[in-house]
Amino acid sequence: MGGSRDLWVRPGRVRDAALACGVLLVVAAGSLNSFIGAAEEPPARKAAGWALIVLACGALNFSRVRPVAAAALTLAATGAYYVVSVNDGALMIALIVALYLVAAEGGLRAAVVLGSLTVIGTGAGTLLGNDDVNAIALFMLTGWVVAVVALGWVRHSRLAFLEEAERRAAGEERLRIARELHDVVGHHLSLINVQAGTALHRFHRDPAQGEAALAAVKESSRTALRDLRATLGILRRADEEAPTAPPPGLDGIGELIGSARSAGLTVRGRVAEAADAPTEVGLAAYRIVQESLTNVSRHAAAAEVTVSVAHGPGELLVEVADDGPGQGPGAQSAGQRGSSGVDGMRERARALGGELTAGPGPDGGFVVRARLPYGNGASTR
Repeated sequence: MGGSRDLWVRPGRVRDAALACGVLLVVAAGSLNSFIGAAEEPPARKAAGWALIVLACGALNFSRVRPVAAAALTLAATGAYYVVSVNDGALMIALIVALYLVAAEGGLRAAVVLGSLTVIGTGAGTLLGNDDVNAIALFMLTGWVVAVVALGWVRHSRLAFLEEAERRAAGEERLRIARELHDVVGHHLSLINVQAGTALHRFHRDPAQGEAALAAVKESSRTALRDLRATLGILRRADEEAPTAPPPGLDGIGELIGSARSAGLTVRGRVAEAADAPTEVGLAAYRIVQESLTNVSRHAAAAEVTVSVAHGPGELLVEVADDGPGQGPGAQSAGQRGSSGVDGMRERARALGGELTAGPGPDGGFVVRARLPYGNGASTR
């Protein structure tokens, strides 16, 4: 009972019923010859013919939930109609519509089989003496069957392509949001963790340094909340006000360096002016520096980090190098530290047509280098 009830309440049922009724009206209008200028026909035979018309057209009401079964029923009712009725009507229209709907729902093989049975059955009727269908009419019917099946399959393929494109776009958007959240939350939580540990360690020995570390924790948490709200702004509904704060860029790298210093790292920075980089390039550089500093504070036993952001010919060059154990027994773990973060940095660089490498440096430590082209003819202003 529940299954049949769901069959009637699912979305699109009104549209299917309207289609069935519309086809029934057209077929009925084309079958009035059974009343107007009709050949002699027993009333019972005429009633059976119209019952088959209603059955064949009514089956279209289920053509979207059971397309093959509905088309098979329409085919059987249509065949029986042309055998029973003396005054042939336009019921073939319902069968043509049913074949189209089977192909449009993805049942290409079933549509081909049912279409072949339609042509074969009609041809057999012609051979058995049905003078209403000659060779030319049979050829035209074959053309109609091939055309509607092809049109139905084209529609199905187009809808499948659009659905796949939407699915991919949604997946890419989810990955982009996940990458932004990882960069924002991961960076600030790592700094908060380091700074809180420093505060606990220094609180009794050097209250002044402990207080400074707690102040840094407060500042990092405030910045984390601000950046998280800005990132989550992209998930707002269309009727909500969009965030007005500009995305972080080269101007914000100095703040990242300051946060790293407050976590106990010695950071040397050489950052180019922001005016020469397009917005998307500046954002990528900011996130790469942010993730690199996060990995250093979280995974590397480094005391000093060098951050370099410079303009090249039509591109931005980013380098973050630390003096941690980039070689020797710990090199593999250092190379794999924050692997999801390194992958995210590479994705950012590739999205701009650039590249990023991360690994042990020639003189020890760990080095992240990125080349970020301005791309797509973006002006360097």
